[in-house]
Parts: sequence; C-alpha cells; structure tokens
Amino acid sequence: MIRIENLSKSYGPAQVLRDVTLDLPKGGVTSLIGPNGAGKSTLLSLIARLIAPDSGRITVDGMDIARTPGAELARRLAILRQENHLVARLTVRELGGFGRFPHSAGRLTQADHAAIDRALDYLDLQALADRFIDQLSGGQRQRAFVAMVLAQDTDYLLLDEPLNNLDMKHGQAMMRLLSRAAHDLGKSVLVVLHDINFASCHSDRIVAMRDGRIFASGTPAEIVAPDPLRDLYDMEIAVREIDGQRIALFYG
Repeated sequence: MIRIENLSKSYGPAQVLRDVTLDLPKGGVTSLIGPNGAGKSTLLSLIARLIAPDSGRITVDGMDIARTPGAELARRLAILRQENHLVARLTVRELGGFGRFPHSAGRLTQADHAAIDRALDYLDLQALADRFIDQLSGGQRQRAFVAMVLAQDTDYLLLDEPLNNLDMKHGQAMMRLLSRAAHDLGKSVLVVLHDINFASCHSDRIVAMRDGRIFASGTPAEIVAPDPLRDLYDMEIAVREIDGQRIALFYG
C-alpha cells in the first residue's frame, strides 16, 4: 500500500498540493484524473521521490520514502515520466537495460538479461529489440519505455500521462496492456490520465483531484457520473452506460 499523509507542496507562492491524505491499496489500476493544474503529476513525482514535499509523509509498504535508500526504493517502484529525453542513441534492448540499474548497477547479469527479455516479450517488442529508439513510431517508442519500467520488476508502476501523443488505437492498446500487467503480473499501476473514458473503462479505482486536493476517490461507477464530473470539471457532462461501462459525453 502507498499511504500519503498531510502532503503539501508549493512552488514559490503557488501552492500545488494542499494537505493531501490518501491510501492507494495494492493491486489493480488506479487512475488520477482532474483538470489541468490539479496537482496530479506533482503527486506522482512526490511518490517517486523525484521532488520533496514541503510537509507530509509518504510510505510504500510501510517504508518512509524520505528515509529509504534510493536503490531499495527503486526496487519497489518505477516511474515513467511524461517527458522522456534520451541523450544517447539506444536500442530497445539497451533501453530495457536501464530498468535493471537498481538491481545490477549497470553490470548486467544473466538474470538481468532474462528480465529484459520477459519485458520485451510481454510488450511484443522482441522483433524490434535491436532497433534504435529514434527509428520507432510513437506507439512503439512508448511501449519501449513501458518495457523499461517493466524490466525494473517492481511492485508499483507510476506512469505520468502515458497516452500523450498516442492515437486512439495505440491509446487503447496501452491501457489494455497496463490493465493486463496489473492483473496478470500482480503489479499496482498508478496512472495520470486526461481521458475520462480511458480511466472509466480500464481502471479499478479512480482518484479525482482539483485545486491541489483530493476531490473524490472510488470506483469508476462512483466517479464517472454526471454530478461528480460536473463539479470536478465545471461543465455539464452526460454519462451513458455502454456494454457495462460508463462513458462520458462531453464533446457536444
């Protein structure tokens, strides 16, 4: 379980998170949704210890992340950031090797290579293993980065807007993949999303944020409903149930 207690964060005079308290149970897919500036990506970065809070505490399976050695934390959780810039020209397989750094410190063992192969197999990337990342399509590139965090072999996967720059087909494929990883591999996936319907169709839980606070938390059926969505986004959003899934209609 990831436990967040009284977490606050400011950048200069702008307070981005305000006294956030939240429990994220193990297992399944949890989507963070909400309007721009709600604090979703900041919360993800704080959990991954990429930035430090002004106040509050985060524990992962009882470990206080502020006091946990970096290598140990990196064996427990992995993060895929919104922007992934590569300085070196890497192949897909070499990128996967970066995910093994917390285990091998750059000296890849047979076990590391096996973990990379499992991740590439899982994402159907073996045929592209020796291709350079800059030779891939947007969807293939995003799968390669997900393979890197899967190769890290952690209990928790944190992904910040992994559907950015993906078309509908590849966005659907990515969400199905993350859901499959959560349920087949026993991963706990926390993902920041802007698309309400992807969150509705592929999440076990949804956490809605607004103005740096937790606005609501619950199942897709509880969150994807006209009243909470109206109050969350300041607009009328109709909801229809199609094939047992709640779909928000907000384009009209």
